[in-house]
Amino acid sequence: MIYEKLMEQITINPIGVIHSPYKKPEDIPIQGVFKKETEAQIELMEKYVPGLKDLEQFSHAIVLYYFHKSDRERLEGKPFLEDCKHGIFAIRSPHRPNHLGLSVIKIKRIVENKIFFTEVDMLDGTPVVDIKPYIKYFDNRENVASGWLDKHFENGKVPENVIIK
Repeated sequence: MIYEKLMEQITINPIGVIHSPYKKPEDIPIQGVFKKETEAQIELMEKYVPGLKDLEQFSHAIVLYYFHKSDRERLEGKPFLEDCKHGIFAIRSPHRPNHLGLSVIKIKRIVENKIFFTEVDMLDGTPVVDIKPYIKYFDNRENVASGWLDKHFENGKVPENVIIK
């Protein structure tokens, strides 16, 4: 009975859209932190503007969005840094159940219904489904293991092929 209740359809509506300089998926860095200077904006629908109150006090936010250009679902995929496949829940591919993405952005300023930000890793026209403040007291963790990625970043090194110039 409980499982049947969980299987009901969930409806999520966009609250805004991302205006990004990245027009093609191949132009996007694997994570926005590797191309920090690029700026984009989130344009919220007017009815959600009151929800921005006090967000300007935060340096970063977590943005949840819909991978609107993904046309398939895969349970395994080969991530950028690897030659082998990993399970979809161990990678950040857009080709996942529900096509939901998450990014941490650096807020530059908020003007009316627009959030200007850097650390961009989203495609232009991406629908935004939620925004949450990034809170260092809650969101940082100690003794973190990053699975198969740890070997690529040993001793603080950053693989050359993740930085797009």
